[in-house]
Amino acid sequence: MTKTCVVVAEGARARFFTLEHAEVPELDGGPDLVERNTLINPRHRAHDEHVYSDGRSGRNRGPSGQAVTYDEHRDGFDAELEGRFAREIVTELRTLLENTGAERVILCAEKRMLGFVRQALNGSTPEGARIVEVPKDLTRLSARQLHARLTEDGLLPARRSGGNGARPGAG
Repeated sequence: MTKTCVVVAEGARARFFTLEHAEVPELDGGPDLVERNTLINPRHRAHDEHVYSDGRSGRNRGPSGQAVTYDEHRDGFDAELEGRFAREIVTELRTLLENTGAERVILCAEKRMLGFVRQALNGSTPEGARIVEVPKDLTRLSARQLHARLTEDGLLPARRSGGNGARPGAG
């Protein structure tokens, strides 16, 4: 059973990992980050192209000749979308913790999304797990790259290489 989960998130995507120890570390190496799920926020990706099909953001002159600024409340709309996505992330995290019994969560998110996730947690830690926050967007890293980066930061144990790669009984 894993003791650590890793969540990497930004406005468009969240990835969920568990740190898995090898059954026979001398042969298999490890531990390894294993990706368990990915959530996509398609409205975030569609942001400028589709969500705001009529690009009326900016400044204009009113009838009196004074400058008028308008933004169509895009910032509020973006915040609502990201808040909803953060709530989905927290729901998925709670499910992962329930299924794995993990005691520690490493939450890596760009600063804005980290704030939304904190708000979605509503001051309670899911399933009593301890959360370590990393205010960085690491969503584009592979599982091995993510593991190496978190090892450099002292958050995960170093991955060991397996022995000769041969498994008992393989032949």
